[in-house]
Amino acid sequence: MKQSPRQNSSRLTVPVDLGQRSYPIHIQAGLLHDIGDCLQQSGLSGRVVIVTNSIVRQLYGSIVNSSLKRREFRPLFIEVPDGERAKTLGWASKIIDQLVAQRFERSDILLALGGGVVGDIAGFAASMYVRGIPFIQVATTLVAQVDSSVGGKTGVNHRLGKNLIGAFYQPKMVLMDTQTLRTLPKRELVAGLAEVIKYGMIYDRHFFQYLEDHIESILKLETHPIQYLIKRCCEIKADVVAKDERESGLRRILNYGHTIGHALESMSGYRKMIHGEAVGIGMVQEADLAYSLGLCSSKVVTRQREIVQRAGLSWQIPKMKFSELWTAMQHDKKVVNGNIHCVVPKAIGRVSVIPLEQKSVKKWFAQSR
Repeated sequence: MKQSPRQNSSRLTVPVDLGQRSYPIHIQAGLLHDIGDCLQQSGLSGRVVIVTNSIVRQLYGSIVNSSLKRREFRPLFIEVPDGERAKTLGWASKIIDQLVAQRFERSDILLALGGGVVGDIAGFAASMYVRGIPFIQVATTLVAQVDSSVGGKTGVNHRLGKNLIGAFYQPKMVLMDTQTLRTLPKRELVAGLAEVIKYGMIYDRHFFQYLEDHIESILKLETHPIQYLIKRCCEIKADVVAKDERESGLRRILNYGHTIGHALESMSGYRKMIHGEAVGIGMVQEADLAYSLGLCSSKVVTRQREIVQRAGLSWQIPKMKFSELWTAMQHDKKVVNGNIHCVVPKAIGRVSVIPLEQKSVKKWFAQSR
């Protein structure tokens, strides 16, 4: 499905306040047509390497290419595979090989056009090449628009764990065209809602209530609910990142649902389960774990499970042994001094980070089967 020309919709802007590394997030229907203008207005010029995959390039490549050329940028495309299989050191190296071959310089630009995977690997390559070149995020999936494109986390996976290799590297700007969500497969759209729900759980009980009241409208991609939820998620993440850019404290709450979620992803070889699906399961299970530890009420677990189900996500852990899950969880990047730390809810909109004891988690796992 081809994207229609830009509509007359207002542009929403969310600032990410990081001093000299500050940047804007622009949200607007049809924004892909204005990419060249956005880059030019920010003072950028010259060559642009666009990292994307074949699916996204077919949908939006010509729009982006034309917009850049109209403002005298010189674009070059590099394609990576679709999905998590692209998030490897090997593919990051291939991107850098192309930059070297084309003799890209520090003033040239690397632009990520796609979802979270493309953004992560492109940003990682940008951070490494000549110790850093300007990096632009153009997020085309819901999970990228509400979460992964904001905050400067870049990286690739290791076979034993997700995102174990990476760097904090902030983009120069983030651009989000809400029309791109209309070309997403239903599974990808639904998976992105896990990260949306996460923001309500960790930071804003009123936003969580909004999702409960409007989930059907959101699933239909009605304009106002979609623009509002993207803006609100970006505002929350921007606030958290501004207070803790490198995840030494508060930013760890953004990993709610990810301790179990990342374990499930790695156990599936990053193929059977996509990120949002794993996070949906992880959130419900980590809430249930919190209840078993006496940290939250059963109502928190129930409301969490119900909104996840209404969004179209699964909430049950696939059949496995506890030892398999625990081993996978031990490779999580939040392990400190050998101890697994997990984000758990205390109430809707309020969470904390706690160390997990194997004995307690094993007891919960046995009771929850």
